[in-house]
Amino acid sequence: MANVIEIAKAAITAYNEKDWNKTRDLLAADAVYDEKATNRRLEGSGQIIEAFQGWAAAFPDSKATFIREFVSDDTAVLELVWKGVHTGPLQTPTGAIPASNKPIEVPACEVFRVEGEKIKSSSHYFDMLTLLKQIGAMEGAAPAKSAA
Repeated sequence: MANVIEIAKAAITAYNEKDWNKTRDLLAADAVYDEKATNRRLEGSGQIIEAFQGWAAAFPDSKATFIREFVSDDTAVLELVWKGVHTGPLQTPTGAIPASNKPIEVPACEVFRVEGEKIKSSSHYFDMLTLLKQIGAMEGAAPAKSAA
């Protein structure tokens, strides 16, 4: 029997591997994904996976690295850093941002609530302004930090 932190980390790993079947298996039928940076609230595995596939189309090599983890009862909190290269169009409400071929490095935090070994809900917090600056879509563009 997997515990709450293992299930949360498995969801991130499934995204890293772009394994949508594994992602679907980890989600409750009525799962909710709340993406704070984009103001998207998605319900059900179909909508959630579609959003993840959109990110993967824009950043095919995108992966999260685990920084810290916290767990309490049915809730896991993961501190992450997302890295990747913007090689595909990034869909936004105002249209697609063409590939910039620029790297991103975006800190994030995701809060998962697990029920019956399935992800019931997650809230994903990340800095969209930093991401947009790193791909050159905003004034004052800042390059991604390089790993030391």
